[in-house]
Amino acid sequence: QVQLVESGGGLVQPGGSLRLSCAASGNIFSINAMGWYRQAPGKQRELVATIRSGGSTNYADSVKGRFTVSRDNAKNTVYLQMNSLKPEDTAVYYCNVKLYSGTFSRDFDYWGQGTQVTVSS
Repeated sequence: QVQLVESGGGLVQPGGSLRLSCAASGNIFSINAMGWYRQAPGKQRELVATIRSGGSTNYADSVKGRFTVSRDNAKNTVYLQMNSLKPEDTAVYYCNVKLYSGTFSRDFDYWGQGTQVTVSS
């Protein structure tokens, strides 16, 4: 079993900042990538940012220049620093971890429980 524990969501005014954290524990065999997705009411879940084991990152166009994803490999933890937040960033943010299985030659996805981020004045 793999457990993902998220923290750091909340209510913030437009232009403010928040930092999300997600710690992975349990049967972690090989973390290929860690990252964040979000889902706003009535919309599909979308990628926000990911970081691979080698450190390469990928961001949604809507957050480039405002959000920064990072990870602490020793702690199996991924972070999302969100600056210059906008009302349209309001969503439930989900941590995602991709664990690679050599037996099956594929990644397996694991998800956190989600944390609410609300940007409003």
